[in-house]
Amino acid sequence: MSFNPNARLDPGQISDRRGMPGGRGGLAIGGGGLGIALLLVYTLLGGNPDDLGPLLQPGAVVGPESSQLATDCQTGQDANERDDCRILGYVNSIQQYWTETFTATGEVYQPSDTVLFSGATSSGCGSASAATGPFYCPPDQLIYIDLEFFGELRDRFGAQGGSLAQGYVIAHEYGHHVQDLLGVLESGGGDSGAESRAVRVELQADCFAGVWANHAASTGYLQPLTEAQIADALDAAAAVGDDRIQEATQGQVNPDSWTHGSSEQRQEWFRTGYDTGDPTACDTFNSEL
Repeated sequence: MSFNPNARLDPGQISDRRGMPGGRGGLAIGGGGLGIALLLVYTLLGGNPDDLGPLLQPGAVVGPESSQLATDCQTGQDANERDDCRILGYVNSIQQYWTETFTATGEVYQPSDTVLFSGATSSGCGSASAATGPFYCPPDQLIYIDLEFFGELRDRFGAQGGSLAQGYVIAHEYGHHVQDLLGVLESGGGDSGAESRAVRVELQADCFAGVWANHAASTGYLQPLTEAQIADALDAAAAVGDDRIQEATQGQVNPDSWTHGSSEQRQEWFRTGYDTGDPTACDTFNSEL
């Protein structure tokens, strides 16, 4: 993925907590023996820790947020050279798209910051760690991610990587923020299962990510996408399908416990969003899965 080298980045859309006090030592995970592997499966790419209630208890103490990102990440060229600047570039592009889309329909998009952290941090949904994977937290309307997740995605779940794989992850989380603004999340995720509301929520966020990818170049932050880059995003979507994750962590697949959808479904709905470029095509709640 190539960013427009002359694009000006807005570091105000990211809170950088990496290296702050209270990192790895302050996380408390309860829930009667809920393991890190299960927590990763639950929250990977969109699972909401708030749904786990008391299983995640606040515990990490966060110090003052760093402003170094504002110095290091100023242009699209910086985004082409550094992972953290690249995430900032994606955040800027995604929010630019949704701001314009909401405005076109007479609505107002409310921006959401992305919180970068290392090890552990606190959120409105409780404590977060690298093990939880990226997530959107409705109570504080923030997105949380430890950049080490991308290594986990590649090394443990076999994703090929690539810049747009990162873009897909961030765009999926902002898809949840859009759902929150539209009231989709008010009814909660629902029960698990291949046809569950929880799966439909996640697949819609995948579709919204594809819609953004269709319009990414028009935001001014990115160069036009190539099919190879879209293939990287589709590969990442497949890597975090419930069936792929269950096979990797449990050695068997159980559709009755799905919360995010299969690899095939996640690819299909990202592709639907990308091919149409139309958010109204992302009605997973009234569509065959």
